[in-house]
Amino acid sequence: MAEKILIVEDEAKIARFIELELAHEGYETDKAEDGRKGLELAESGVYDLVLLDIMLPGLNGLEVLRRLRRTSDVPVIVLTARDAVMDKVSGLDMGADDYVTKPFAIEELLARIRLALRRRGSRKAAEDVLTCGELTLSVPRHEVKFGGEEIGLTSREFSLLQTLLENKNVVLSRDSLLEKVWGYDYMGETNVVDVYVRYLRNKIDNVYGQNLIQTVRGVGYVIRDEHE
Repeated sequence: MAEKILIVEDEAKIARFIELELAHEGYETDKAEDGRKGLELAESGVYDLVLLDIMLPGLNGLEVLRRLRRTSDVPVIVLTARDAVMDKVSGLDMGADDYVTKPFAIEELLARIRLALRRRGSRKAAEDVLTCGELTLSVPRHEVKFGGEEIGLTSREFSLLQTLLENKNVVLSRDSLLEKVWGYDYMGETNVVDVYVRYLRNKIDNVYGQNLIQTVRGVGYVIRDEHE
């Protein structure tokens, strides 16, 4: 699937030029001509990267960036005038990933886009692998290993372990685990969390001599690295 880029630029000729060049490189694009529309689109979560001009009607680019960073970590490259040093500094301070000064060579812009997208891909890949000591869980591969040895888990066991790892060193109540793993409308046995924690311990802690999944009496469960 082609990566999707949002162009927030009020100068129609520049926006059209960028749009054509990105299409030639295989990217999908959308455009917004003012800050408010740009913010609305950027917050939708469907874009892999945002090209954001600073001088925009409605909301200026820095304000768009400030509001966007409340809810999204989508890569943003700001477009600034050549002598607007403070715009560059402010943009980076507010969470921009990079900047390009106008007028720019399209080759430079494309190179910076590729770099930002690679960084995003590396960051997402790292987030998709959860670890605790020698225990690793790969979300996209639905795979769990300890010290390189694969551990076979059922779908529910995997979901429970994933939830514990996503909240490593945070104690989760039984009710919280029940809601996160089984859903709000679960009507089965209330001790199902304890049963599945025992299943995980039998496959991980007891096999590898670990004490990763710990009981906090009267509260719930937590997964901790023994060395932390």
